Amino acid sequence: MTTVVLADDEALLRSALAALLPLVGDVTVLAEAEEGASAVAATLRHRPDVLVIDLEMPGVDGLDAVTRIRRELPDQVVLMLTRHARPGVLRRALRLGVQGFVSKSAEPEHITSVIRTLAGGRRWIDPDVSALAVIDDCPLTDRELDVLRGTREGYSAAEISGQLHLAQGTVRNYLSSAMHKTQTRTRHEAARYAHEHDWL
Repeated sequence: MTTVVLADDEALLRSALAALLPLVGDVTVLAEAEEGASAVAATLRHRPDVLVIDLEMPGVDGLDAVTRIRRELPDQVVLMLTRHARPGVLRRALRLGVQGFVSKSAEPEHITSVIRTLAGGRRWIDPDVSALAVIDDCPLTDRELDVLRGTREGYSAAEISGQLHLAQGTVRNYLSSAMHKTQTRTRHEAARYAHEHDWL
């Protein structure tokens, strides 16, 4: 029997998966969470074989939740559910060590099969997710994306430098480079441009 914590802000989908997963495979749902912070708490409390978590949730999103969980449980197995496989997001998830990616439109039988695959120590990225993520025309480096992500979240350059453990001058250089590559005039315009092109 494989144990899971299921985190998704869409109540209907979360409830359906919680009901269906045990019916189509040897899966026990230990807890459900509707947002990232409660997903972190439930995972640390129950320590499931696999955390099944939505990528995009209000407040603490899926990647932020996984980052927090990995500080306490570095070997926690994670299956990420997503509707949109943005290249930058997939890269961030893989750097965090996320083992699996599945479309939220997948059948419960398929999700159950992937859960078993991950619990067995293997990885899985759905072909449709992988194909979208491979089409990557982003000219920005990972660090440039990091500083734009901080900008989009409303942080000042000083706050971003503290979060990324970089000198403020280095952060300004990354922002300037990102603005040049996106042909924008401000860091906020560059962040908006990157988001609209699905790079963040």
